[in-house]
Amino acid sequence: MKIQRAIYRKTGVPREVCGVEEADWGEPGSGELGVRMEYAPIHPADINQLEGRYGRSVELPAVPGGEGCGVVERLGAGVPPEWLGRRVILPGGVGTWSEWCVVRMEGVRPVDPGLDPKQAAMLRINPATAWLLLKTVCEVGPGDWVLQNAGNSAVGRAVAQLCGAWGIRVVSAVRRLDSVPVAEPGEVVVLDDEALPGRVAELAGSARLPLALNAVGGESALRLGRLLNEGGTVVTYGGMAKQPLRIPTGLLIFKDIRWRGFWLTRWWDAASEAAREEVLAGVERLALQGVLKSEVDSVFGLGELEAALERAQQGGRTGKVLLRLSRDCGGNLDA
Repeated sequence: MKIQRAIYRKTGVPREVCGVEEADWGEPGSGELGVRMEYAPIHPADINQLEGRYGRSVELPAVPGGEGCGVVERLGAGVPPEWLGRRVILPGGVGTWSEWCVVRMEGVRPVDPGLDPKQAAMLRINPATAWLLLKTVCEVGPGDWVLQNAGNSAVGRAVAQLCGAWGIRVVSAVRRLDSVPVAEPGEVVVLDDEALPGRVAELAGSARLPLALNAVGGESALRLGRLLNEGGTVVTYGGMAKQPLRIPTGLLIFKDIRWRGFWLTRWWDAASEAAREEVLAGVERLALQGVLKSEVDSVFGLGELEAALERAQQGGRTGKVLLRLSRDCGGNLDA
């Protein structure tokens, strides 16, 4: 068996598959699984890591990719035989943009065979982030309103889907109304502009607004913060506008608005195995029910990595760019 690895540089998104090499896959060692990869998404965090702008660096050479799914086809010594043939999702740090990988059994999670492999490949990061933003920051329940910018992003759509399932109302602020073709139950899609405060006041009335989710930064984040109830929380999990937060003193002193960040990697590192499984089981269950669904913009073969990276950075998409990593998924890896 052969493995194709994309070796990437510390800075600069590569304009070609840089340093592609062929190497023997080898046999999994004790406690290891040999996984034939199927699909992996391209996330903004993956591109940030390629550019050397992510919160955690990697030792080079390295294989990119923060999540993905595949099928276990080889077992190392000590691995129970029931692993063979299971579709699994991989833990962070493995490097998923590869035809094959060998990985320790710990942290690898089998998924329900009824789950579409494309959905399985996108389960661990964005749906899990949305789940944790709604479950762990502050108490939010039926009838409450959640505010979010970047409402058309993958996390934003997962937030809206979860809020619809849990009876929470959500205002999704976006730059273009047509970027969200269909709103979720209980969701209102509005423009992220100066008219937002009046629109929210009209919608929410006297209902609670305890939580705002910020993936943009700058003035957009301040608009959300000003709308929260006293003691509300703004959680920043992204900075798409690449603008700093300049928080007015009055929001801190007179409204006691709390400003905090969220990084899934940090949560994952600190969480117990039981806590991780609770999140993954929850998002998997809702994905199987059709409540959670991550939209796919396009699928590229591994040999089309340059085009895939370019597409992943273009505006106007309505879903994720996926890499097809195995010929058994259908099609040619290079086309």
